[in-house]
Amino acid sequence: MTTRSATSRREKLRQATLQEIHSVARHLLVTRGTSAVTINAVAREMGLSGPALYRYYSSYDELVAAVTTGFYVELACAIEEARDTWIQAPSNRRLLAMCRTLRGWAIAHRAEFGWMFASPAPSPKDSDFDSSRYKAGNEFERIFLEEIVKMWEAEGFPVPRFEDLAPSLRDQLDEYAARIGEPLPPAALYVFLSAWTKLYGLLCMEVMNQLAFAYSDFEPVFEECLRDLCEMFAMPYEPPQAT
Repeated sequence: MTTRSATSRREKLRQATLQEIHSVARHLLVTRGTSAVTINAVAREMGLSGPALYRYYSSYDELVAAVTTGFYVELACAIEEARDTWIQAPSNRRLLAMCRTLRGWAIAHRAEFGWMFASPAPSPKDSDFDSSRYKAGNEFERIFLEEIVKMWEAEGFPVPRFEDLAPSLRDQLDEYAARIGEPLPPAALYVFLSAWTKLYGLLCMEVMNQLAFAYSDFEPVFEECLRDLCEMFAMPYEPPQAT
């Protein structure tokens, strides 16, 4: 009993220290920028030595992966909350609310979202394919994919003739469908991925200020993107006040 109690106390202390490391790294990121987040800087803010922090993370890359995982989990929770709030609503309203929640979190946490976007995600062939960072990012995508699967099963949406796609695309879509358990036919997955690229890509450009030279108010641009996505999935678009 004594040994078990001591182990429990050590684990609680370790978890509290890990939480503090994440909090300090996030504070440095938000207040001083990406370059300020280093093992030594985090340790210094915590009153520790650099070597002491290596007992928790063996490298800078491991620290980055852990902090990035936390951001993905936080964002996924926000989107799931939006989904659950609109769970009884028509699918178009629920999906629009989720997309707007994604943008709301991103622009409220620009440094964190920029960190996530700038951190290269492992490919399926990488050794860390099963890492917590990859799984958290995959879970974030899965929330949206599940909504599209429900729409496909309930109403369907237009898809291209699979045979008309480039051979390389067909091979990659077949492989992707098999890897994620084939929740959609490959042609429907193509539509989903096209929509996801459009949505996530535009949002990344906004957060990284890549279109600031032209747009000072990005909301209408984002809403036009949502209108396009609604057309892709053959569902009605509704403006923000309606959702």
